[in-house]
Amino acid sequence: MNFKDHIRVIMDYPQPGIRFKDITTLLSNGPVYKEAIDSIAELVAGKQIDVICGPEARGFVVGAPLSYKLGIGFVPIRKSGKLPYESIEASYDLEYGKDKLAIHADAIKPGQKVLIADDLLATGGTISTCVDLVRKLGGEVVGTAFLIELSYLSGREKLQEIDVASLITY
Repeated sequence: MNFKDHIRVIMDYPQPGIRFKDITTLLSNGPVYKEAIDSIAELVAGKQIDVICGPEARGFVVGAPLSYKLGIGFVPIRKSGKLPYESIEASYDLEYGKDKLAIHADAIKPGQKVLIADDLLATGGTISTCVDLVRKLGGEVVGTAFLIELSYLSGREKLQEIDVASLITY
């Protein structure tokens, strides 16, 4: 299946010159969404994964169904101040500013093998921060998985030692 056929591209959003990749058109089509998750599962097949982490919010729509498909747990990485229990945080740069992410301090056990899943790999800032948080808790990041990769933004360069699986590449 050509998944790009199910991604709406919006010109000049959120600012002039940006070609925003809108995944809501893929997500709203049940059979296509299912096939996309199944295809990502095939991309990471063979990896030993104990748990999947995904950053808020769109990482949840890739990571949670992927964890369900693989029969393993899902750990949300949330925006600062959103988690109810003791957590650790890290700051990072976005394409359009700065932000903070947090994970529960007991969410990852030392030595656990973690796959980080998100909707999009752009500059790599969000995912690098997720990698740092998992490693601070003693987890081993065994790979990353994305619905979309914007290769022209060179996000892979921030993840050089980590396997990157992308379903769609622009």
